[in-house]
Amino acid sequence: MSRQLSEIITEGLTKRFNSFTAVDRLSFEVGEGEIFGILGPNGAGKTTTIRMLACLLTPTEGTAFVGGFDVVDDSLKVREMVGILTENPSLYDRLTAMENMEFFAEAYGVSDRQARSKKIRELLEFFDLWPRRDDKVGTYSKGMKQKLAIARALVHDPDILLLDEPTSGLDPRSSKDIRDLMEELSRREGQTILLCTHRLEDAERLCSRVMLINEGGMVTMGTTDELRSQIAGTPILRVRLGEVSEAVVGAVRSMEGVEEVAVDGTTLSVSVYDVDRVTPYLVRSVVMAGGMVQSVEVLEPSLEEIYLKLVVDEDEAE
Repeated sequence: MSRQLSEIITEGLTKRFNSFTAVDRLSFEVGEGEIFGILGPNGAGKTTTIRMLACLLTPTEGTAFVGGFDVVDDSLKVREMVGILTENPSLYDRLTAMENMEFFAEAYGVSDRQARSKKIRELLEFFDLWPRRDDKVGTYSKGMKQKLAIARALVHDPDILLLDEPTSGLDPRSSKDIRDLMEELSRREGQTILLCTHRLEDAERLCSRVMLINEGGMVTMGTTDELRSQIAGTPILRVRLGEVSEAVVGAVRSMEGVEEVAVDGTTLSVSVYDVDRVTPYLVRSVVMAGGMVQSVEVLEPSLEEIYLKLVVDEDEAE
């Protein structure tokens, strides 16, 4: 299967359970090799969206194509090319890790026995599960089960990964390993990854774009820089100095493009209209006024602040 088809396209994707609308007319595209994040509070519709794209649920309305195939008309083709990690991964507790991996590899059509064994060992070693390969999964911790479920999703080298909370239950080192793996799969292997997560730091580090959803519908979508522009007021430059004098403060306040100046010890917080244009002139003005600049940084809202502003404020406005 060509990786040129490794993309996701939805148009008006909707899922209703009786009178409850879990996903409401979502339209988005995920490009080849992209890591695309879906963020939202519990019950926002993230998991339902992933389950529709994996052909585990049938959409009520709208369309979705995964790898060029319709999730309704070509569900078998879609299942062949995706790897999925659900919020509650289904593993067989009475089987060993090795038996689970063998079972799912065969189910995915990995028929070459030698290649299958090599891939399973490679994955179990990567996730530090090889020494416990012959233990029944029912004896595993939550974190170990999570790692095994991710290994299972990768056993057939899927073109597209649908991951629902992949770092949930993992210790910091294992979480970093998963993040590093996703970056490598996207960059080196060209895999397309749809990531649902409540860990905003994961999305900020990994995702080229994110979509914020709430109550089944899209709140906004874009790069983190694009989302920042939606909530940011006047940009702020934080200038650290050796010492702050009245001459320096006066010089900064008199500059064109400066809206406000706040002083905290040896740090100036300067509200400006245009960061790129003002910054070099601000530094020059400080130096000419006798100040010694130690550092200059632009204060930008984090993805967490964007999320709180756009999603939580929407809830409060209702």
